[in-house]
Amino acid sequence: MISGVGQSDIGRGLGRSPLSLAAQAALRAIADAGLDVDDVDGVSTWPGRYDHIPGFSGVGVSDLQAALGLRLNWFAGGPDAAGQLGQVFNAVAAVHSGLARHVVCFRVVTEATVRRTGARPSQSGTGSERLQGATSFVAPYWATSAAQWTALLARHHMNRFGTTREHLGAIAVNARAHAALNETAVFREPMTMEDYLGARPICDPLGLYDCDVPVDGCTAVVISAADTAAELRRRPVRILAMGSALKDSPTWFGRADLTTSAAHDAAEMMWSRTDLAPGDVDVAELYDGFSFLTLMWIEALGFCGPGEGGPWLDGGRTIARDGAVPLNTQGGQLSGGRLHGLGFLHEAVVQLQGRGGVRQLARRPEIAVAAAGGGPLGGSLLLGC
Repeated sequence: MISGVGQSDIGRGLGRSPLSLAAQAALRAIADAGLDVDDVDGVSTWPGRYDHIPGFSGVGVSDLQAALGLRLNWFAGGPDAAGQLGQVFNAVAAVHSGLARHVVCFRVVTEATVRRTGARPSQSGTGSERLQGATSFVAPYWATSAAQWTALLARHHMNRFGTTREHLGAIAVNARAHAALNETAVFREPMTMEDYLGARPICDPLGLYDCDVPVDGCTAVVISAADTAAELRRRPVRILAMGSALKDSPTWFGRADLTTSAAHDAAEMMWSRTDLAPGDVDVAELYDGFSFLTLMWIEALGFCGPGEGGPWLDGGRTIARDGAVPLNTQGGQLSGGRLHGLGFLHEAVVQLQGRGGVRQLARRPEIAVAAAGGGPLGGSLLLGC
């Protein structure tokens, strides 16, 4: 179960060390759970300390352990996990098996500050190392950015199913409307469909507002054993089911069906572990590193059929605050800021516990889904309170 959540200060170019942000978020999450630092006996993070991509992840398990003086029975951190929620899956397994009782999971980024120094963080690294793996096959075509890889998949989806830029625009415009109610969001001013369509192109068919916004910040959550509920500050959020499967190629372009992604494998596994169904979900917090990835998650989770994501959005009405499935109620990464997977989990917990303040949904949700990851990796959580 999730006993506490916390976020550090969030902004564009805070100029603070990654460790200071991680410690701030972790301490806030621990306090939110009603625990002390001495109660924490586990730490989990993804992808761990990742210095070869500037700003992507500058803090590992040992850094946080030393900073907070933690006495750990269990810890895990590294890139080989089920995407950005892999750290949570690991923590749940550790708690369930008795290796730990209270595990802090955290994810820190300082990409906005790195950009202001003149460095350009990217999926392919600093440029000084030899490219390896799947990236080495697309680099000769100058396709070294996740924006390019996503754009290729988006164009394929458009050609096959008739998906349009307006469909993707509905996701971006909805995110901006929700961000207006989030005081930590980067972009809060109104945006229209005309604004979206008129923005500068990034990589056809994606434009500026299809891409997430680099920020500095950290999110932390505490995973606790079920028998500790009486020790906690408030009623915890239950993890009802998890999806972490990867049943096809772990690359952007190696799947047998390029209209699917790892999100489909994760979602299928999650639904197989519960009696609940997509129609039971009251709020969805779905990864939007690019707007098209959100559309993929919508289809993968079964809110609609394959290729039906665009029409299902109904111009954004389905995913609005008063829609059938309110989406990314904090503004997501497109307008709120790129905090990666834990940012979506944080918002799901806040909404389920009725602590959203001005952005709290009028109809308090009982079931939420949080999902994170792009093409080759994905994970999803079904949550209840």
